[in-house]
Amino acid sequence: MADLRRFDVFADFVVARFGAERIWDIAGGQGRLNAALTARGRPTTTFDLRWKRLPNLNYQQRLLTLDEACNCDLLVGMHPDGATSIIVQYAARHAIPFAVVPCCADNGMAYKPWLRHLQGLAIELGMTVSCADLPMQGRSRVVVGMPAAVSL
Repeated sequence: MADLRRFDVFADFVVARFGAERIWDIAGGQGRLNAALTARGRPTTTFDLRWKRLPNLNYQQRLLTLDEACNCDLLVGMHPDGATSIIVQYAARHAIPFAVVPCCADNGMAYKPWLRHLQGLAIELGMTVSCADLPMQGRSRVVVGMPAAVSL
């Protein structure tokens, strides 16, 4: 059974780790992470195809595409399933950080190889990668990607 605190726990992690003012929550379902981040003063927009969602949220009922104009400072995903790779690729393409808590692979891999694949993908795309474990039950590993520093 999923940890009911997962959205609050991840929102606390995001707020503590990033100073992002505009956050996009990818494959965010009903918008529970959006609500948790918004309650912490972080304006968030959720992208998901669901029509059923929490009220009074910034919500785009559609998929995020790699060619989408970037109007955010951070991408997040809490168990985004099939959108996990898109989060990594979009963040790298637009040189913004991401934080994702992977669950199911979008390519059929088992969990640990999937984590390694995501980390490798981010590094291959020029991101610096780190991981952290959230204090919750279930899939709790956060993969964090930061754009490579620009040397002057």
